[in-house]
Amino acid sequence: MRPEFDSIKDYEEFSKYYWYRDELIKICKNHGLRAYGSKIELNKVIAAYFSGEKILPDNTKRARAQKRTVSELTLHTGLIECGFTFGNRFREFFRQQTGEEKFKFNVDMVATAKAVKESGDKSFTLGDLLDVYYGKRTYATYDKSALQWNRFVKDFCADEATKIYGERLKAAAALWKIVRESDMKKEYTHELFEQYKGIIG
Repeated sequence: MRPEFDSIKDYEEFSKYYWYRDELIKICKNHGLRAYGSKIELNKVIAAYFSGEKILPDNTKRARAQKRTVSELTLHTGLIECGFTFGNRFREFFRQQTGEEKFKFNVDMVATAKAVKESGDKSFTLGDLLDVYYGKRTYATYDKSALQWNRFVKDFCADEATKIYGERLKAAAALWKIVRESDMKKEYTHELFEQYKGIIG
């Protein structure tokens, strides 16, 4: 079973278990650490905590960054300078640049924008982010571990043997709970199903 956070000795042990984003936020808040950002960012805060460094909340700096706005966006506009977000203003900008009517930010754009803000890289522009979209440039890539649950459910439902359950999603969630709270690999296998099928239905 997954131990309580305060009984975990190091980040390596912590990483064996699956933690939801709201659990990471709660851990950070309980320990006076910065408690906002993606799962990747929150995990970095916790990794630092285990190595003896406390990354504290910086609400003043964050508030200033959110207020910053630039009236006209161009490909040369800095990501930090314009207070980039994944909102409608920037979606419309990239829609115009790509000519794609239903433009969507991809996961590497999301990872890159967060990495740029985290590092304070003022030289990175909206044009650079467009290059990331087209695959012409790599700055940061999305941590696929954030999609572990989605992959687990997909693989569970793809296994013909799981059709014995009327509510497959419920069964998948019960099996996922066992895996999540253990130090097992966070992935579905038929062998895993065979091992636990008697207790998840």
